[in-house]
Amino acid sequence: MKPKGKLILTLFLITWTAFAVVSFLNNSQNYLFKSYFDSDYFQSNKTSFVDQLGNYVLTPFDPEEAKEKISVTQQEIDYYRHYYGTLPEQLQNIREQYSEQILQAEESEDAALKKFLIDERDGKMKDVTKNFESDEYVEKKILKQKESDIDRYAMEQARQRQEFLNEYKHYAYHFVNTETGENFSSEMQPKNEVYQESFNESKTALLTVDNTEYINAADSAYAPDAVLRIDGGVSKFEGSISIPKSMMNNSNFASEYHSFTRAQTIFYILWITGILAIVGLCTAAKPSKALMQGPGRMKEVFARIPIDVRLLIILVAGMISIAMMDTVGNTIQNFYQYTPNIRWFEIVVSMIVMFIAVTIVILGLTWTWDSISNEEKFKKELKNAMLHRVAGVMQDVFLNRFFGIQAVAVIIVAFLAGIGFVGAAISGGELVLIYIVLFFFIALPVFFIFLRYTGYWNRIMKQTQEMAEGRLTSEIKVKGKSIFANHARNLNALREGVRTSMTEQAKSERLKTELITNVSHDLRTPLTSIITYTELLKNPNLTEAERAQYIDVLDKKSARLKTLIEDLFEVSKMASGNIELTKQYIDLTQLMQQAIGEHKEAFANANLDLRVSMLEQPLYAVVDGQKIWRVIDNLIVNALKYSMEGTRVYVALKQHNSMAEFTVKNVSQYELNDNVEELTERFKRADASRHTDGSGLGLAIAQSIVDLHHGRMTIEVDGDLFKVTVFIPTEKA
Repeated sequence: MKPKGKLILTLFLITWTAFAVVSFLNNSQNYLFKSYFDSDYFQSNKTSFVDQLGNYVLTPFDPEEAKEKISVTQQEIDYYRHYYGTLPEQLQNIREQYSEQILQAEESEDAALKKFLIDERDGKMKDVTKNFESDEYVEKKILKQKESDIDRYAMEQARQRQEFLNEYKHYAYHFVNTETGENFSSEMQPKNEVYQESFNESKTALLTVDNTEYINAADSAYAPDAVLRIDGGVSKFEGSISIPKSMMNNSNFASEYHSFTRAQTIFYILWITGILAIVGLCTAAKPSKALMQGPGRMKEVFARIPIDVRLLIILVAGMISIAMMDTVGNTIQNFYQYTPNIRWFEIVVSMIVMFIAVTIVILGLTWTWDSISNEEKFKKELKNAMLHRVAGVMQDVFLNRFFGIQAVAVIIVAFLAGIGFVGAAISGGELVLIYIVLFFFIALPVFFIFLRYTGYWNRIMKQTQEMAEGRLTSEIKVKGKSIFANHARNLNALREGVRTSMTEQAKSERLKTELITNVSHDLRTPLTSIITYTELLKNPNLTEAERAQYIDVLDKKSARLKTLIEDLFEVSKMASGNIELTKQYIDLTQLMQQAIGEHKEAFANANLDLRVSMLEQPLYAVVDGQKIWRVIDNLIVNALKYSMEGTRVYVALKQHNSMAEFTVKNVSQYELNDNVEELTERFKRADASRHTDGSGLGLAIAQSIVDLHHGRMTIEVDGDLFKVTVFIPTEKA
């Protein structure tokens, strides 16, 4: 055989061997010594059939039996009763729903419509009132609603059962209920089965069906868990399923079955021929280094290509060959989907492309290895590599990217200007005038812009160095809208950011120091008293009166220490967001009245005139009542502790757009500084000498609670006048 023919044969056998190996690795687990009925697709289809057979045929849903099993719990009655709120809330909602319609009927003097609306409203209110008076009345409603849900579910089950029977009519089955002895068989009798599976205690597990039904009750007001559960127990069946050969073409997997059979045959042929190709490579078409040198001219052309480009070509060719192998394998698996002409045409084209790609990989690797067979050749190839050349040029040109771009632009303009000058000098005449115009209106402006940008860039670099050395007082002048001007603007912003950061850092360090000092002071004071009086109690000569007095002091100081620690823990949890809110529909007016009532006597004893202003009607909001109570109580107690004796304290609650506005104003007995923001810091007090018994956490806790409710708290100081305003959203969640 001629060398050229032998080379082609060898490359073809290598290609076919590689294709057979890849195909075997990808498909042997699905087709080697396997039938279609072992495939994942069929097993999934069979499992779906068995599951639905149990639900729709063996243990069909019985609505009458389900209705007999339903019951109503007290939880469901309470849930139904309070689904739309408390009785006053529901009655108020009904009145509001009809008030506008009744008013419109009055304005239009339609007495009949007005009477109809009033009767309808009163009927609903009577029905709601009766819900709260009688459990039996609510129970009847829930039972009726559950029966309606069961009927709806039964209709859906009947529809799905018919769809199941139509979709899986190719299956034959026969089962017996092991407990009742009831038989279930398909109309079609098994004959010449191509597939059969038994369910019994001797060979495999019995078919077990869970008869419990979960009926969706998401739209029902009685179901807290949105599901109506009907407990039906578990049934066990013994029997078998099968597929007659006559019904295979009527099955929903007939095309898959025929495709599997054809594909299995083709893959067997492919793998056997792959083994023959390996035998051929070991005998008649045995590859050698001399044979793989190929045509000399082609090798010379390939050797002129830089080595990194060659490797890239080989990599792409390898990826294409693998892709073509996968394409042919997928085409074989999905044989039934194509017409024969398109099918064979696609396979032939893919095989040709695969052969060319494998040839490029084999010859390319052989030729590339020869080109780097020794150290001298390897260094030469690396030196001539495309990446090496590009890297060297880019490194020289773009030491500074902006200057590099400008330099390239100047070079291009200078080059064109030189060509234009030569052309104008040779040609003369009108070209000289054109060149002069282009030189003055293009070349010179480009050179001038380049020089101006260079000077501006050097100035920016100088001031940047000053900023790096810590001198942040000088601002870089921004000129124009160029990229250099944007850079100068960004550097100025960075300078301001650094200055602000340094200021904030100094403030943070100061507040941190104050926090540590204040925490230490407030914790040490009661702790010192506890230690002192504990030592005194150790004296055996104490009288009972003295002992009782010391114990009373210990009790007060330990309670004080406990309060401080609990407040500190709570404000820390709130600041970290590690707290859950239990939101409810709360009347803020009533909440404020209760808070005022608790402290009214204390204000009178402190010689403070408490002035309260609030709405007459309820003001509702969806909030955590306990937490909002804490906010109101903290602010009122704060005013009680720190107000000047003999002054007035103003407390107000009103509606402000979609927010509830709660305000506390008082005259402080201590001098306040102008930095009101620091008053919400932890352990921060207006009483800097810390003679009062406050923890310094009241405003911090209030601020955290308001933030968790997506509200807003502001503090204003005007001389000794102290004003706190809290805004809470009132929209229903």
